[in-house]
Amino acid sequence: MREITVATVQMKPELGNPENNLVKMSDYISTIASQQKVDLIVFPELITSGYELGVQFTELAQRVPGPAVNLMAQRAADVGVYIAWGMATKERVESILYNSALLVGPEGELLGQYHKVHLRGEERMAFREGFKLPVIDTGEIGKIGMMIGWDLAFPEVARAMTLDGAEVICCLANWESSYIDEWKTYVRSRAFENAVFMAAANRVGNDVTMDFGGESMIIGPRGKLHAYLDSGEQEMRKQLELDLKKALDKGGDVQAKIEEFKEKVDELKAKADEKKEADAKPADDKAKAEEKKELEAKKDADAKDKKEEEKEKEAAKAEKDGKPDDKAKAEEKKEIEAKKEEGKVIAIQQPLVAEVKAEFKKLATAEGFCVARIDLDEVRRYREEFQTLQARQPTVYKQIVKRY
Repeated sequence: MREITVATVQMKPELGNPENNLVKMSDYISTIASQQKVDLIVFPELITSGYELGVQFTELAQRVPGPAVNLMAQRAADVGVYIAWGMATKERVESILYNSALLVGPEGELLGQYHKVHLRGEERMAFREGFKLPVIDTGEIGKIGMMIGWDLAFPEVARAMTLDGAEVICCLANWESSYIDEWKTYVRSRAFENAVFMAAANRVGNDVTMDFGGESMIIGPRGKLHAYLDSGEQEMRKQLELDLKKALDKGGDVQAKIEEFKEKVDELKAKADEKKEADAKPADDKAKAEEKKELEAKKDADAKDKKEEEKEKEAAKAEKDGKPDDKAKAEEKKEIEAKKEEGKVIAIQQPLVAEVKAEFKKLATAEGFCVARIDLDEVRRYREEFQTLQARQPTVYKQIVKRY
């Protein structure tokens, strides 16, 4: 068995501040290495600078080797790991910039770099396209390929690296939240269709106009999820609960109204679940459920009518006796107070909704890292199984090849 430990870091860089970002990366390296023995750490795309910088990349891009590369090489040597990260690099000619991924080894040596091939529209204003798909033979942790962001959407990139012997492909990305489902699908697809490990690191937070979705993961050659870091939904939920608590503290008696609202929501959810169950049953069961529902509704309506009738009788009796209807007045007073409370709820909820929307914009998704222990021999075993099937069914395999 050739087992290695891989970590993917989900980090929010500070836009246009390479010094602070490199310090933050260094802290992550120390934290990960102190918690377990790790062989490879993967950071996201353009992690030293942030994404939405346009022409500012001209000032922030560095030569290779340069200050950033030297620092990462030193940190790799300090803790004895391989480190892959993304940054803007430049050639001897100052105007030629690349969106690059770099790999340094545990001896502090630069093992290789990759320039992003598939640039998005806005990236073309700053960067030049790469044209090579290198696979780096590290010996110790197998053959490593690297791709960046939108390269993931093109099957040919991962396939070319696989044909060159890649066993682990590091995907460094700045993938937006609105397209996060595509991200998850692409990562798993590239791993499964090429029988390779995918170590995918996506950043979080926001720059100027773009929000990034995280969901960093490590996928095996059979499509198995080995490690995963979610987008921070739980952290957001906790924050919203705190906001709600603040609102309740301001409102005092409004808490009962909010609790009542929550109960209604739960009741609606329960009814929705019942409907799903009813839809899943055969037609006759569904008909019975509908009939039962109608009977219950009728029963509720009858009970309501009976209650109204009793109220009318009590009011008539009170009028006949010449006494004020204290109960009716109490009910009326209660309704007026309820309306006032409802007004308070609305008054509190309106600014709360606006505050929550603002918080969703500000709140970054969860930073952190995920770690997995993987067996590189799994790549070989799975490919051998496929080749065995290919040998057993040569005619079928040839037909498939012709089709594609």
